[in-house]
Amino acid sequence: MHSNSYRLLKIKDILFYETDAEHELSIADIQEKLKRYLPEETFDQRTIKRDLMTLEEAGFEIVRNKGKYGKILYSHQARLFEVYQLRLLVDAILSARFITTKEKNHLIEKVKQLTSHAIAKTLPEPVVFSQSVNLDYDLIKLNIDHVHRAISKRRVLTYKYGRYNMDKEFEWRRDGETYYVEPYALIWQNDLYYLIGRFQPTNEIRHYRLDRIRDIHISDETFKKDENFHLQQYIDKSFHMFSGENIRIRIKFHASLVNVVLDRFGKDANIRKVNDEAFILSTQAKLSDGLINWILTWGSRAKVLSPDYLVQQVKEKISQMYAIYH
Repeated sequence: MHSNSYRLLKIKDILFYETDAEHELSIADIQEKLKRYLPEETFDQRTIKRDLMTLEEAGFEIVRNKGKYGKILYSHQARLFEVYQLRLLVDAILSARFITTKEKNHLIEKVKQLTSHAIAKTLPEPVVFSQSVNLDYDLIKLNIDHVHRAISKRRVLTYKYGRYNMDKEFEWRRDGETYYVEPYALIWQNDLYYLIGRFQPTNEIRHYRLDRIRDIHISDETFKKDENFHLQQYIDKSFHMFSGENIRIRIKFHASLVNVVLDRFGKDANIRKVNDEAFILSTQAKLSDGLINWILTWGSRAKVLSPDYLVQQVKEKISQMYAIYH
């Protein structure tokens, strides 16, 4: 014999997982579905109505609508996440190439438990996406956990760091010495996780890929974060392609690249139509190899007009590329 509390919980589950704005249940429907959990018990519709009132008094929202012939239909529509938000979460999981397919399935099943079964069925399945990259996901999970806890506790991290050589062998940096790093932030950039922190031996702010960290430990040593450190500025300087001296540039682009330019410089970018085939961008940018490489990405569809020294640098880069093939 189950308690009344058990019945209440099952009614709540039925409403949470089997109803939403487009799926409603009558008292008779709820009564029928309860038999799956309480096959040997009998209860009339008045009991279920009282249970619904009890759930509402406890703060569980229940919506009542009139159906055909005046029948009252019940549903639960208040969700922690809207459908588009669930889609954002699922797509973020699917696009993370370092997460294994098995783990993606596991995570998405958990996300689906945040909504009704009907809505959950509309969310994308991992099978339609490409396989994950060949990274040690178990290692990354461990490193994420350690870095996250160290940041929250303001504890110094110790670990070893390395990278792969051309023989695909993992080699230690600094001859395998232990790194002592004050962790400031953990970010996801370019499909990889990075630790940003202060490297104690040189007192420099650096970033480290989590998949290249080994033997990580949270030490007992605490630290005080530098108040002059600005995370966004560091990310802009270290991860984005524009990270040098501010200069005024003019570049002539083929008309087909207008959306590329607006995506990069924003919709307020100063562009002037030359003719049906071209336009000129005039804007401030940061002089860097990244800027030059981005310009060269578009081949003959982009031509730097000014300043002259940027034109010269682009020419030199093109000459270097030409020399490789001749």
